[in-house]
This record gives sequence, structure tokens and C-alpha cells, in this order.
Amino acid sequence: MLEVRLQKRFPQGQESVGFKLDVQFTAGAGVTVLFGPSGAGKSLTLDLIGGFARADAGRVLLNDEILMDVATGVFLPPQRRRCGYLFQRLALFPHMSLRENLAYAATSRPKLERHRRVNQLLESFRLTDIAGRKPSEVSGGQRQRCAIARALVVEPAVLLLDEPSVGLDTSLRFELYEILARVRDEFAVPTLLVTHDLDEAFALADQMLVLIDGRVVQAGTPREILSQPASAGVANLLGLFNLLSAEIKQLDPGNNRSKLRWNDIDLEGPYYPARLLGDRVTVCVRRDEIAVTPKMGKPEKGSLVLTLEGASETARNALLHFAGGLIVELPLEEFAENRHHREWQLSFPVSTLRIL
Repeated sequence: MLEVRLQKRFPQGQESVGFKLDVQFTAGAGVTVLFGPSGAGKSLTLDLIGGFARADAGRVLLNDEILMDVATGVFLPPQRRRCGYLFQRLALFPHMSLRENLAYAATSRPKLERHRRVNQLLESFRLTDIAGRKPSEVSGGQRQRCAIARALVVEPAVLLLDEPSVGLDTSLRFELYEILARVRDEFAVPTLLVTHDLDEAFALADQMLVLIDGRVVQAGTPREILSQPASAGVANLLGLFNLLSAEIKQLDPGNNRSKLRWNDIDLEGPYYPARLLGDRVTVCVRRDEIAVTPKMGKPEKGSLVLTLEGASETARNALLHFAGGLIVELPLEEFAENRHHREWQLSFPVSTLRIL
């Protein structure tokens, strides 16, 4: 179990804004993802846990051992913390073979034990046949596997991964995900992984911590956070939601219904406890939860008819843009068949209209 409470402040300078990291969390078995935008403090948190930077206040405990405690002056150096650390740049020694890189990381172990451990990891990570090659002589995926094996060679009590998929193409990225899933299952090492890629968080995370401006603003499983973002900031960061400024026009607790006015349009939502008529609220609804079809004939009761203002396409979906900044997600094939339509019929399922 890793218990973290950290504060680190960077004062404002002539050419830099101030920043304060203030995080508190626990991480047990499995993968805990630190998710957030660049500059949120994710990598800094790993550096403080690993002992590569000093906190201004706080404490880090790993399996009840104090790694650092500012109040009592305890600060174990990185080599004594039993933290396996995978840097963004991998930091493999270019003049050493893959085997030598692993062996160097295990120099504190007895020779026979070191030899056994290195062979075990080379085999486990499918590196035995290329163990004599230098990092420049193997592929990016093989270098990545070697870096992870090197982090595990000393049998760390926690594994720290700083954006391990950066620079990998799609196939290598999925290979990395499979490797990390195997590390979680076979080696049972609690893992902290930094990313700002939502797909990566969903692929790997048992627990997800959302960091914004140096603070953990929400914690939970990826699916819990996606189904109920804690704030407009989290919803914006996830990039899958519409945030609509609306006014509560009607509250009906008996029928579990409310009426909201957005952009001169009435929307029907569930009953919102602790809200009053006339309250201005931010309505959060996922783009893929809005039902959308081309308008053909008379619209269905309760649906909206809006004019398509534009569309953009991703590899899998089309994003339909309507007035008021509303974006609706539609499967690409379905949009391709109907892209000539200008008017579309939209329906908001009542339960999907959340208030932040």
C-alpha cells in the first residue's frame, strides 16, 4: 500500500507563473492512473515519490515504511526506496546491451541471484533472443519492454511509469498495454501510471485520479468518472461532454421530472434535489448519449429539430455541430449515409441530463 500526502510550491517568477502541488491519495494493488492535462503535476508527483525531488511538506509511506516525512526530516534517497521508475525517455544505457542494462540495475543483489533474475525477466518479456543487442539495435517496443524489465529487476515495492506509451505507434501501444496488464497480474506490483490519454486510462486503470492544477479533483474507476464527472473542469478534460448553461424552469419531485431552458429550448430532465426554480446551472450530457437521426417527416414528440452547422470526422465517429455549441457523436458509417441532410432530430434521454 502506498500512502501519499505531498505539497510542493513553485513561486511566481518574472517569466513564470506560480504553481502549487497539493495531493493526497492511497494506491493499493493494481494500476492507479494519474490522469490530467500537461502541467497538472502528474510527473512531479512521481518524482517526489521516487525521491528525485523534495517536497515542501507531506509524507510518503510504502507498506508502512516511511520514504519521506518533511516534519521529521526523513528522506530516503531513490536507491533505497524500492521504487521501479520508468522515465519518459526510458534512459537505457546506449553503450550497454539489453542484458547489461538489466544486470546493472541489479548490482546490489548477489551474483547468482542477479543472473537468475535477469534471465527470468529477459524470458518473461521475450527479450532472450536479442539480449546481446544494444538499445539502438532493437525496435521501440523492444526498448520499452527492456525498460519495464529493468524497473522490475530489483523486485520493487511499487512501479512508477511516466507516460510509457509516448512515441509508440498504435500496434506498439497495444503491445505495451498487454505487457502492463501481465505485469499487474504476474508480478503483483502496485503501479502508478501517468497519462493524459483517456483510452490508455480505460485500458489500464483499476483506479483513476484526476489531477487539475496540482490537485486531485476526482477519484474512482474510469467508468465511474466518465458516468459522473465531479465538475465542469473534469468534464471538459474528458472531452466527451456537452456543457450547457441552462435555467431551471420547472421542478416536479412527484414525477421525478424537471424542465430546463437552454438556448431558448426546453429540455426535460430528472428531478434535481436541492435546486430552486430560476437557478442557473451547467447541464452535462455526453455526446454519444444524445439520440440523433435525420429529420424525415413529422418529428417525434419531445424531440428537437436543429440545423446542422458543420461536422468533423474521427477514425470511428462523426461529430455533428449544432447551434449553441452542441456536439453529437454518431457512428461514421451512419453519418456517411445521411450527410446530405441539413435538419436533424435530436432526443435527450431524461436520465442523461446531469447538473454539475
